Amino acid sequence: MEPIERHFVSLPSPTAARNGAGYMPTQGIYHRAKGSAPRTAIIATHYNVDFSEHYMAELMAARGYGFLGWNTRFRGLEHAFSLDHALIDIGVGLRWLREEAGVERVVLLGNSGGGSLMAAYQSQAVEPNLKPLLGRAVPEAALRLPPADLYVSTNAHPGRPEVLTDWFDPSVTDEADPTSVDPALDMYDPENGPPYSEAFIERYRAAQVARNQRITAWALSELERVQGAGCIDRMFNLYRTWADPRLLDGRLDPNDREIGVCYLGPPKLFNYSPYGIGSSNTIRTWLSMWSLEYSQCRAIPHLERIDLPSLVVQSMADTGVFPVDAQVIHDNLAAEDKSLEFIPGDHYLQEPAGARDQVADLVAAWLGERGA
Repeated sequence: MEPIERHFVSLPSPTAARNGAGYMPTQGIYHRAKGSAPRTAIIATHYNVDFSEHYMAELMAARGYGFLGWNTRFRGLEHAFSLDHALIDIGVGLRWLREEAGVERVVLLGNSGGGSLMAAYQSQAVEPNLKPLLGRAVPEAALRLPPADLYVSTNAHPGRPEVLTDWFDPSVTDEADPTSVDPALDMYDPENGPPYSEAFIERYRAAQVARNQRITAWALSELERVQGAGCIDRMFNLYRTWADPRLLDGRLDPNDREIGVCYLGPPKLFNYSPYGIGSSNTIRTWLSMWSLEYSQCRAIPHLERIDLPSLVVQSMADTGVFPVDAQVIHDNLAAEDKSLEFIPGDHYLQEPAGARDQVADLVAAWLGERGA
């Protein structure tokens, strides 16, 4: 592998200055082969996870591309997320690539949860569409985002509200009590399976949607209550978010995944642990990120505005993203030039050996065919 140079980038954002402690709201690491000046660079960002040292960074740099692993102000702060400001922060990274790194073409890499985020970015850049959330105006800076040139989706969820709802445990009867269970909707009750009947899955999926809607209804009512008492918002906890029946029943959306595991390990154990997506929220964050009714982090409306050359890659042993998800992303992209590729590997491409190199070769070949 070519020696890789790593350059730390930290910048203010149009809607966030340098923190009093000294750190900048946007931060990341630019990777490139030593001494090179890439004409094409990739930028990858997630809602919450630190992508500055993304596993694709050095691999793509070794293949002649720049790679900016980029973080918004919400890295590690999922509970405070707001989509409009996140998109503004991504725009800071794109401008740096073009104005400081000298890059001619920028590739958006939407990996895992970042898939819908990067789709929302390009969508807003080409056709501003963000709606004000609860009366707060969309910042002017979110109306002037620089668009990218190509879009790549790898092992991406079809949206933040969708993935949370698919993973929800709908047997929760009391949102304040993580032990509350309705046995008739408990996928971990052997009486229900696995394997699960079609009737159970139909009831289960409907109950997951209903849980999301109940939380949204509570959030709106609670926000009105606390604001009436002089508060601007409040925090709340969310429990039991590792309960997708596909974790235990391989007949559902079949692929090559290991059955009986989630990304963290045994799903029942972690379903009853404090560790899961969306575990802490403000009310505004719930509405901005997770609510099926209010969130603008749903990928499909944004994909329908993306006409860039687009590549969708999905690994076949992923336990949380499935071939059907990749197909939905591919089919809803507005691009005429779009490709869908299925490859071996788990979600993070840690197995089998060489899976990460395989996807890096695939992406590099696809970019090369398009002169990038």
